[in-house]
Amino acid sequence: MSEESKKQGLKVRNEVMGAEFVERAKNNTTELTEPLQDFINEHVWGSTWQRDGLDRRTRSLVTIAMLTALKAPTELKGHVRGALNNGCTVDEIKEVLLHSTPYCGAPASQEAFRAAQEIIDDYSQKQADK
Repeated sequence: MSEESKKQGLKVRNEVMGAEFVERAKNNTTELTEPLQDFINEHVWGSTWQRDGLDRRTRSLVTIAMLTALKAPTELKGHVRGALNNGCTVDEIKEVLLHSTPYCGAPASQEAFRAAQEIIDDYSQKQADK
């Protein structure tokens, strides 16, 4: 991994996911998971999220739909926060989750809604406290 790619990937990852999320991921990195974190920084954040074809809002909403399909609520939580950080509205997130239901199935959507609600509640509380 080039140092520039790593630096850019961490910059974008912090902007989208938030510094707290990224710091927690870095602190939880082990010898086993370090190559995966490097791969994610280089290829996900250092390349894919920096392409010109889609804006970050759209990338966030697409990612939410894919994580719903994959039944990955832990990752979904991070990306719901990222979508809010990227300017997506709660209504847009809700519509993506609803739109996912006939394609991904009700159980997957129910898990996604539960995960999203947890993050939206936390995000709303932090906004109210400001």
